[in-house]
Amino acid sequence: MNEIEMRTISGVIFDFNGTLFWDTHYHDLAWDHFLNDHHLRLSNEEKHLTIHGKTNQDIFRFLFGQGLTNEKMGKMIQEKEKIYRNLCFNGSMTLAPGAEPLLDWLKKEGVPMTIATASGWENLSFYLENLPLQNWFLQEKIVFNDGSFVGKPQPDIFIKAASNLDVPVEQIMIFEDSAMGILAAENAGVKKICIVKSNEDDYSHYRHDVIKDFSEVDRALFIDKIQHN
Repeated sequence: MNEIEMRTISGVIFDFNGTLFWDTHYHDLAWDHFLNDHHLRLSNEEKHLTIHGKTNQDIFRFLFGQGLTNEKMGKMIQEKEKIYRNLCFNGSMTLAPGAEPLLDWLKKEGVPMTIATASGWENLSFYLENLPLQNWFLQEKIVFNDGSFVGKPQPDIFIKAASNLDVPVEQIMIFEDSAMGILAAENAGVKKICIVKSNEDDYSHYRHDVIKDFSEVDRALFIDKIQHN
């Protein structure tokens, strides 16, 4: 009989906003300011269904119609994101509870990991400058909204991130918080999905694990196991 070392999970992908960085309240407040300036309003439920987890391109086309020009959209995106970044910078910028010890441990164990975020480069650059992400993540492996793939709930962002890690997508674990992101992870066919409850959203209809602190993650999932053949 042969013994083969195997890991239950061979790679990890973290969604960022509302998952590693609990910033949903900043995004919501920024949207409130932006929409008020443009004489629009969305309820919290409408934000949950039409904004959270989606790319800015998809959001702005939903809000202003398919006739919105790329130039106008670009200016509006920068307007909204500048509001958001100012709120973050003047607020509290820390990673989610329990995140840093888990990231340290995954790095020590040699588990490949990256971030897959619907944020554009301007926001990702802001995060890299103001959070210690490069302690754990290689910038060139992070997937962000560069316009080269369709947004969630399509699985493209996670498939690209798994490819960056050189890990089969069916051996990947994904941490997510948004309905669109969870659906995208399901559509990608990943090994495991863990929902991060950073807000008061109801996840009771999902069968995935739900955590409020990354210290709750079962580290045994990443430990080498012996399979006998």
